[in-house]
Amino acid sequence: MTQFLLALVLFLALHMVPAIPALRATLVAAVGRRAYLMVYSLVSLLALAWLFHAALQLDFVPLWDPAPWQAWFPLVLTPIALVLLLAGLVSPNPASITLRKPDLRSGAITTVTRHPVLWGFALWAGSHLVPNGDLRSLLLFGALLAFALLGMVITDRRSRRRLGAQWAEIARTTSVLPFAAVLVGRTKLRFDGALAIAILISAALTVWLLLGGHAVLFGADPLAMATT
Repeated sequence: MTQFLLALVLFLALHMVPAIPALRATLVAAVGRRAYLMVYSLVSLLALAWLFHAALQLDFVPLWDPAPWQAWFPLVLTPIALVLLLAGLVSPNPASITLRKPDLRSGAITTVTRHPVLWGFALWAGSHLVPNGDLRSLLLFGALLAFALLGMVITDRRSRRRLGAQWAEIARTTSVLPFAAVLVGRTKLRFDGALAIAILISAALTVWLLLGGHAVLFGADPLAMATT
């Protein structure tokens, strides 16, 4: 359990870096933007791998019986989560987590939600809770889901203080809940290059995962789970 908790703390701490502009700016100034992005991406992937490894070392304690219909939750929601996560990371967003410069105009993904990265985490983690009916999966995905949801509240509070008068316009034209600002007419959906790239990469990753990548990485075939 100690290893799991240490891995979880490291993973969560790393993913708070893009949400703290002053810290991100200091790191970029020290090593350069390209080096920062490469190192940050590599360390984040290694931290995620360690977190999964540590979770798998925990005792397997079943909580509910898996059923084929439960496997459809990650099958449907994970591709959407990947689009939100990738588009959010590569799009400018003054109000939430991004790898881009904070002073640029907001990317098209912010017309869906001003917290695309956190919603990506939330959908991915929440959808994987359903078909994994054991205690270690509940600890892993439950912690990541809680981090993502709580992160939206914390990030909004930090952005409101940091942006001052600019916050009112950002809050008016965006929303925490996906598509809420669009449905009430406060903004219109937009499409840009970052979103297009995110969709293409997400589609390619989804195909790879379904054709065997998921089984190689995690020892489980999601298509088989959904159809047997």
